[in-house]
Amino acid sequence: MDKAPQVRLHSTAHYFLEGLNEIGIEYLFCNLGTDHAPLIEEMARWRKAGRKLPATVLCPHENTAMHMAAGYAMVTGRGQAVMVHVDVGTSNAAVAAHNICRGRIPLLLMAGKAPYTVRGELPGSRDTYVHFIQEPFDQGAIVRNYVKWEWTLPSGIVTKEVLRRAHTVAHSDPQGPVYLMLPRETLAQTWDAAAVCSFPEERYGAARAGAADAGAISAIAERLLAARHPVLITAYAGRNRRAPGVIEELARFAGIRVFEFNPAYLNLSRASPCWGGLLPGRHVAEADVGLLVDVDVPWIPSDTRENPQTWWAHIDVDVVKERFPIWGFPSHLRLPGDSVLILGQLLEALKSRAMPAFRDGAAKRLEAMAREHGERRAQAAKFAADKGATDAVNPHYLCAELGRALGEDDILVNEAIRNAGVVFNQVVRTRPGTSLGFSGGGLGCSAGMALGAKLARPEATVVQVVGDGSFYFGNPSSTYAVSRQYRLPIFTVVLDNAGWSAVKEATLRMYPDGESKSIGEFQARLAPGVDFARTCEAAGGYGESLSDPDAAPEAIGRCLEEVRSGRPAVLHVKIPVL
Repeated sequence: MDKAPQVRLHSTAHYFLEGLNEIGIEYLFCNLGTDHAPLIEEMARWRKAGRKLPATVLCPHENTAMHMAAGYAMVTGRGQAVMVHVDVGTSNAAVAAHNICRGRIPLLLMAGKAPYTVRGELPGSRDTYVHFIQEPFDQGAIVRNYVKWEWTLPSGIVTKEVLRRAHTVAHSDPQGPVYLMLPRETLAQTWDAAAVCSFPEERYGAARAGAADAGAISAIAERLLAARHPVLITAYAGRNRRAPGVIEELARFAGIRVFEFNPAYLNLSRASPCWGGLLPGRHVAEADVGLLVDVDVPWIPSDTRENPQTWWAHIDVDVVKERFPIWGFPSHLRLPGDSVLILGQLLEALKSRAMPAFRDGAAKRLEAMAREHGERRAQAAKFAADKGATDAVNPHYLCAELGRALGEDDILVNEAIRNAGVVFNQVVRTRPGTSLGFSGGGLGCSAGMALGAKLARPEATVVQVVGDGSFYFGNPSSTYAVSRQYRLPIFTVVLDNAGWSAVKEATLRMYPDGESKSIGEFQARLAPGVDFARTCEAAGGYGESLSDPDAAPEAIGRCLEEVRSGRPAVLHVKIPVL
């Protein structure tokens, strides 16, 4: 006689946690609300039973949660999950979603939804005031411009399939954030375990960019073999740790100048003779062959002279820039794919065809580049030799001292905005994964990114360099609370020029002789006398203000000592006012 089938009922929240495990989520960066009660209860049940589930990192502000997940993914390549509260949490996360979208960083953003039942018809029905006012007509619209995919979980029966779908879309090239909404009643539903299926990665996993066809590689190789002034411009090739080595080998072999315009990663050792700096400038006009490699904006057309005779090839995981309404940069040949694979193909093609004349020309270009590199380093040293004055510390000098104090494997997170070039030039990073910038326009990203990087690489010293305006945007009280709670000490250097220099400079670019200049008013000055160091102290960290340039080396040393002993530190530096 057959036995009756066993029925094992679990909540959607239970299968949701199983699904997160199955897609490999290690961390849930959370800012929770009333919509998450079924998940919170299920997490407690799992912990009591000793079951493995993603670690939760509670963040007092969604900006911290989002950028922590971003920083972790930038260092490891593994996208994580963020949980926020209905429409309001999604709104707080939207600026970070913009940055993560532009940075092509995989991330699973999830938000609850206000309960849809009003009178207790289902478990999870509305039971408080906010459940009535936190339901917009279209919650997904808040971030739809910035995500690759968005959906509402319709039923617990498809929980694992939906999570796998979200993870696959986020990690498929070009990568990016996705958005999933979770109604409270749906999370509280119960289902028989036999009815909830798993969707393994080997059958439902992400799609990766690949190599290029031989004909396209041959076309670029032939151009480079005849080139006299080749250039390569990149910004985010270094998201693949192999890219800097491949770019270095190609650049040395073919005598190619490499420029990083607004780099989100380290794409080439900045001590390499092939590194041409951050601004391609006149080389755009002088180039006869140019390679755009994983870059969104290679130069600013309004102030860069272009040469209509230059032959351009574009190698990029996102070659068409579909998410840019208008783009406008030249490319005779577009190769969508994995830049590491494609540049490797190109290098092999060049090696197989290189004649003595080509090798001699490349060697001479390399010699010239080495001289130019030496001249740039000498110029940087000259800038740094001027310490500045009291309450006007020279950023070049300060950053040079900071660079001397860091190890080769320490991580720099640069959000200095108008001083970003100073930071990159003076704090010279040489190893893959040791330099992080950002691709978006949402300021206040570097604090969370630094925490995420520290979580990913706890052995590294992580230094965030930020302007005073961006420091405000970064929700610093949330940053240092998380740093303390999860023992993630970071070193923040605030370059305080007392305002928004980008606003002033933009006004002067448009109206160089305008009324704003004549009266010296640019609506860019912020409150004077704010002590940023106290924000860190309030969370048990170390804070120090620096106005005397002669005290900079010792101040940096004290802050680093505190960080390496386990406390976050802020060095608030008074630089020349805007």
